[in-house]
Amino acid sequence: MANSEFLKLYYTIGSDIDREIANSNWGDKILEAVSARLQQELPGLRGFSASNLKKMRIFFNAWKPVKEIGSSLMNPLENKENEIGSSLTNEFKNKNFQQSLPDTLSNKAMRAFKDQYLLDFVNVEDADDDMDERVLEKEIVLNIKKFLMTLGTGFTFVGNQYRIKIAEDEYFIDLLFFHRGLQALVAFELKTGKFKPEYIGKMNFYLSALDDLVKQPHENASIGIILCKEKNNKKVEYSFRDFSKPLGVATYRTSETLPPELQKALPDAETLKKWME
Repeated sequence: MANSEFLKLYYTIGSDIDREIANSNWGDKILEAVSARLQQELPGLRGFSASNLKKMRIFFNAWKPVKEIGSSLMNPLENKENEIGSSLTNEFKNKNFQQSLPDTLSNKAMRAFKDQYLLDFVNVEDADDDMDERVLEKEIVLNIKKFLMTLGTGFTFVGNQYRIKIAEDEYFIDLLFFHRGLQALVAFELKTGKFKPEYIGKMNFYLSALDDLVKQPHENASIGIILCKEKNNKKVEYSFRDFSKPLGVATYRTSETLPPELQKALPDAETLKKWME
């Protein structure tokens, strides 16, 4: 797709979604419905998850004073298309589902989990700095209905600080869910800092214990999601090599601000004004 058409599509979809949400009583829940409908009508369609549809709406609201996005805006952004595209496809780099799950499940798992989760219900002072992991967990549990909506359809909350006893020692999983579509337990580990490779080993331990001690015979292998404040894709990629259990690494943010990769791809307001003159 041509660069200008790409951004026009991004802007137009964001406009349509914004209008639909404003005219309905469903709010952001409509994003899941639209995403599911697109997947149903256009199997294999990439880049239109509910999370990405929300980004399109944010993009539109950031620039809705502009009446028309013309070629004068598009040409200076041509070299930025890859940056925007990478924000829509990083999800494939941060999950090892394709090498750890059978084909019948890997695609379902890719659609079930996001690369970034919006936790705008987290209301803690200095939440974007050094929030304690247990404080973050408490906020999620207190707002578990909102968190389930953020995760998407099919998730059932099992519990927090889920206890597993091995030999004489006890271990506690931050958040445990069950996904009906995948027929699998899903363990979330919360990290308020940057992703570290050693997190993989701990999650591997938890998944092995869940599969042996908790999983029912008819259920599929347990899945782990490490939810961090930040991650480096290359570090995640290296950590996944030769790793055989289904695992993903995602990030979270606590506000509706544009993610950094989109902020870098967009012109500031003053530059935009000059282009449109």
